[in-house]
Amino acid sequence: MGSEYTESQKRATDEYRKKNKARTNYLAKRSTTKNFIKNATDEDIELVEKWINQRRNGEEIK
Repeated sequence: MGSEYTESQKRATDEYRKKNKARTNYLAKRSTTKNFIKNATDEDIELVEKWINQRRNGEEIK
């Protein structure tokens, strides 16, 4: 009941993931980043902000 997948749903999901690897990987990384930020310390947030600013300014991220 509820959240169980049928075999056809599992196959469809697997096919989508195979055909859309780049998008699937992008979404997984975005989710990981969001979860990291939720649990990050203030120091971590400052470091991430520094990296974002470096990227926006076309600098090498150090």
